[in-house]
Amino acid sequence: MKILITGGAGFIGSHLAEELLKQGHQVRVIDDLSTGSIENIRHLEDHPNFSYTIETILDREVLGMVAHGVDRIYHLAAAVGVQLIVEEPLRTLQTNIEGTESVLKVANANRAKVLIASTSEIYGKNLNAPFKENDDRILGSTTKTRWSYSTSKAVDEILALAYHREKRLPVVVVRLFNTCGPRQTGQYGMVIPRFVRQALRNEPITIFGDGQQTRCFCFVGDTVRALMSLMDSRKAEGEIFNVGSSREISIEDLANLIIKMTDSSSNMEFIPYHIAYEEGFEDMLRRVPDTSKILEFVGFKTEVDLEELLERVIDYQKSRLDGSKY
Repeated sequence: MKILITGGAGFIGSHLAEELLKQGHQVRVIDDLSTGSIENIRHLEDHPNFSYTIETILDREVLGMVAHGVDRIYHLAAAVGVQLIVEEPLRTLQTNIEGTESVLKVANANRAKVLIASTSEIYGKNLNAPFKENDDRILGSTTKTRWSYSTSKAVDEILALAYHREKRLPVVVVRLFNTCGPRQTGQYGMVIPRFVRQALRNEPITIFGDGQQTRCFCFVGDTVRALMSLMDSRKAEGEIFNVGSSREISIEDLANLIIKMTDSSSNMEFIPYHIAYEEGFEDMLRRVPDTSKILEFVGFKTEVDLEELLERVIDYQKSRLDGSKY
């Protein structure tokens, strides 16, 4: 098939492109490199079934040309990362809402099946974890820029489902829970690559808040496998799925585990949210997915546990430190 990946030079998108190429598909990528990197896809440049375009998905003319004749679209392009969201809420809203609307329009014009990548942030401050796909959303005030991301992705989901219901466009929505692995950057607030890099350098591990907030981390290879399985499923069309691991760990315990696995002399430094982000910043205490639905629909379970995930990130980060002492 001919497949387009928006945000395909990003962390998840580049891993997805690799797997699709292995299956013999023709893969096109569009990415403006705002959070992705050309280095993520450099090794694919000479593949005969691979091509890429450096441009924003907000340029509808270019997007239309790149998407012409495709069979499927994986829409991963988005403004991501808590740091970026807090600092540039307008960019978050424009990229996520306008971009997704443009993708849905070109998908409909080509009658291409489309997968929309959403987020666990959808659930907001809901304390009813593990979260089911039909759980209520509980958000803070519109004066808190943190909630602009959750709001923008909710609009994305609503748009996708509206195209499915009214135009019979085959769509699948996935809510990703903390996907991690090689190539992920800590530049925009992603915690594991930042912790690992600090530990390898024996620098203080900077924890935002009290470290008791819990998360579930999913290896990128497992996430990619889930996305591809859902795209292959007719039954999944018009549905929303949580994608993630069910193993819950506090951020403080994560830091301790990384320190142990890297044999680091780092200590932990706790930074209040109002200093790390903004005054009045609100976080989610628990972010745990109920993954029974994706298991039922496509039989998906994660295969890589947290320790193996961390080993792979540690090895990758070591290779990026240019031979400096850890």
